[in-house]
Amino acid sequence: MTAAARTAVVTGASSGIGAATARKLAEAGYRVILVARRKDRLEALAAELPHAEAYALDVTDRAAVDAFAASLDRCDVLVANAGGALGTDPVATADPADWRAMYEVNVLGVLNVTQALLPALTASGDGTVVVLSSTAGHGTYEGGGGYVAAKHGAHVLAETLRLELCGQPVRVIEIAPGMVRTDEFALTRFRGDAEKAAKVYEGVAEPLTADDVADTIAWAVTRPSHVNVDLLVVRPRAQASNTKVHRER
Repeated sequence: MTAAARTAVVTGASSGIGAATARKLAEAGYRVILVARRKDRLEALAAELPHAEAYALDVTDRAAVDAFAASLDRCDVLVANAGGALGTDPVATADPADWRAMYEVNVLGVLNVTQALLPALTASGDGTVVVLSSTAGHGTYEGGGGYVAAKHGAHVLAETLRLELCGQPVRVIEIAPGMVRTDEFALTRFRGDAEKAAKVYEGVAEPLTADDVADTIAWAVTRPSHVNVDLLVVRPRAQASNTKVHRER
């Protein structure tokens, strides 16, 4: 089946990595279903792309996710990208509400859309699930406890699903980006404090961009059907680990 006859669902598609991924998959010929909470942004992006549709959805609302899945005629690719971080408080003083919110979107949100779309992905005869985790899902750092815990959960979900689907016509791919500079991620984490958000990238010559990660996702998705990219960690050259980053003075 050609890409033009295939449907890709991208969650968190209203900005950043999700929007960039939607563009890349549309360029590759996929019909793209754009999913996020902000309908106006989705509709603006859909207007730019061939064969794109906007669907406003909160992935933490299971009933709404099930209704969305029922509305689709097919699904060949799911890019579970919706997620995010809140705060940088240490474990001793972190707000449990922040941890709960991060778990809801980064883990249960992925679970909701995966469970709801898995029948269609299997029925396609050649389905692909892409879970956007993070290098935070593979290593810890101070002040990141809640986000790290949630992304470890996303990693384990992908790894377990791959084991459970072995022998079925569905690939499970995990993409784990490191430092990516987008318009909203750090700003959301610091609750709109632009100065604190900017310091995350201060002195880093070339952090990854949303397009860099989208290229990686599109490459993995468009490999031959028998090729499964289990886990791909992608960082900027300046970042050796979650805690070691070269910053120019």
